Amino acid sequence: MLKTILIDAGPLIALFNKDDMYHKKILDFIRRKKLQFVTTTPVLTEVMYMLNFNINVQLDFLRWIMMEGVTIHELLQHDIARIIDLTDKYSDCPMDFADATLVIAAEKTGIRQIISIDSDFDVYRLPGKVRIQNIFTASKT
Repeated sequence: MLKTILIDAGPLIALFNKDDMYHKKILDFIRRKKLQFVTTTPVLTEVMYMLNFNINVQLDFLRWIMMEGVTIHELLQHDIARIIDLTDKYSDCPMDFADATLVIAAEKTGIRQIISIDSDFDVYRLPGKVRIQNIFTASKT
């Protein structure tokens, strides 16, 4: 059985961009683990934008999603209120829209682990000050 975790845009970009400095590390990490990824549409939008250097790479990414390489957690209209709260709370970082949706996905699904290249998720907390553990960062140390 696959373990379900959240995935941020950075690792997805690195996975599909062979020139990305994290490409090999992410590819090796994913190959070693048995994982099912969950992300949000804003994360996918960010990835598609960053992969716009090559339409074939974008199409490969979309085909991978279609084959359930990643499950899409749906963002609902009422989630915008929580995004406003999170954006305000982390205005000193600042928190971007895609990251806010991943925090909401963690809150709604109970998933407490993520793969991210940046350190933003070291700062963000769920209710009760619960941390979302970045297992990619943990694997680098």
